[in-house]
Amino acid sequence: MFSLTVRRHFMIAHSLPREAFGPAQGLHGATFVAEVTFRRRALNDDAIVLDIGAAGAIIEEVLAGLNYKNLDEHPDFEGRLSTTEALAEYIANKVAARIKDSDDGRELAGLDVTLRENPDAWATYSLDLTA
Repeated sequence: MFSLTVRRHFMIAHSLPREAFGPAQGLHGATFVAEVTFRRRALNDDAIVLDIGAAGAIIEEVLAGLNYKNLDEHPDFEGRLSTTEALAEYIANKVAARIKDSDDGRELAGLDVTLRENPDAWATYSLDLTA
């Protein structure tokens, strides 16, 4: 299995209004590093998993809908908690939807989205694209 990872960062504001989140219950900001890993069983005819520029453009398009936004007011998170794990899943599904119809997208086996909140804490969501 081959993989290609492309990173971008984005900033959001949100609250996590449940006791389990302690001080994060109130509105606060977060800066994330998003690492999107594309997996493929065999390289394409150009001996790559995916064009790095194309992958970066897709990720930037997806993150543009979140960057500098208050997720408490974002329609896609209405009635949902915007935890790091939930954001990773959201981004993975949005990236997969944008890439699935491309030539290389149809050959991808999966993708992983890792969101790093800081050097000591991160969450990953893995999506199987063969199912």
